[in-house]
Amino acid sequence: MIAAVVYGPDGVTEYDDLATARDATGTTWVRVSDADPGELDTVAETFGIHSLVVEDVRNEVRAKTQPYDDYAFTLVKTVELARGDQSFEEEILAEAVGICVGEDWVVSLSVPPDDPVDRVWDAVRRGDSRILDRGPDFTAYRIVDMIVDEYFTVLDDLETDIEAIEEAVTESTDIGTLEDINALRRDLLAFRKVAWPCREAVGVLARGGPTQVRDETEKYYRDVYDHLVQVVDLTETYRDLTTGTRDIYLNTLSQSTNEVMKVLTVIATIFLPLTFVAGVYGMNFAGSPYNMPELTWRYGYPAALVAMGAIAGGMLVYFKRKEYL
Repeated sequence: MIAAVVYGPDGVTEYDDLATARDATGTTWVRVSDADPGELDTVAETFGIHSLVVEDVRNEVRAKTQPYDDYAFTLVKTVELARGDQSFEEEILAEAVGICVGEDWVVSLSVPPDDPVDRVWDAVRRGDSRILDRGPDFTAYRIVDMIVDEYFTVLDDLETDIEAIEEAVTESTDIGTLEDINALRRDLLAFRKVAWPCREAVGVLARGGPTQVRDETEKYYRDVYDHLVQVVDLTETYRDLTTGTRDIYLNTLSQSTNEVMKVLTVIATIFLPLTFVAGVYGMNFAGSPYNMPELTWRYGYPAALVAMGAIAGGMLVYFKRKEYL
């Protein structure tokens, strides 16, 4: 889709022809969404946008801000947490959005449809006075701000997942819990790879690097930059939490294994003397010069069983007092 509007204090006008929209009085916004390569090239040729800009959007390179002679190019990425059918079966999806800001025009380029740009576009078409009077650099700010707001939504969802995993770790040591922890760590790493470059890209705009960003708009970009600093800090905090949760899981698993081994060791220790007694009395010494008198004693068998039970009971009492059990 390619759409063009020209807006200003007097209102909003939609255009079908890009060249006419480019020369109209006011701020021109051309939105390119879900377009084929030929349409992207047409828009780039109309506004004098370098072919490398279109290539960066297509290839979804990392976020950046790059000034040109007649415009400033900023590439940021939208983020979505795509969930699967199973618990914690999710994936971070990132899509590139390129924004070119000229003296009286702004062009937004995105290969797939994008909700944050949709919301700003709808606000302009409704005639939102907070956007119409402030020029193309403010419109670009609104797009970037909407995209960054989505970052906090994703972080909230990831925080909920962390809390659920922390509860699961304290309840069981199922192997699936470790897989969920590792999946969450991968999501946080993927999210960090998006948020960190975006912070640097917005930082260039906040410092007034491109001449197309006016002084009165810089404070808005600084606000977005502060939000991105918070996003990056939260991401690092959540990664530390998942690392700690994984350590707790491994320690709990190790402790559980130690408890099982302790019980098995106690059982084996108890049966060791019983095995010795049974082995001795299991030998056939009848008729030997070294005949065991217990073999001909009518109470020999019950006495051996009682002795073995006494040995086992005594060892259990001993282990209990030593808190081995």
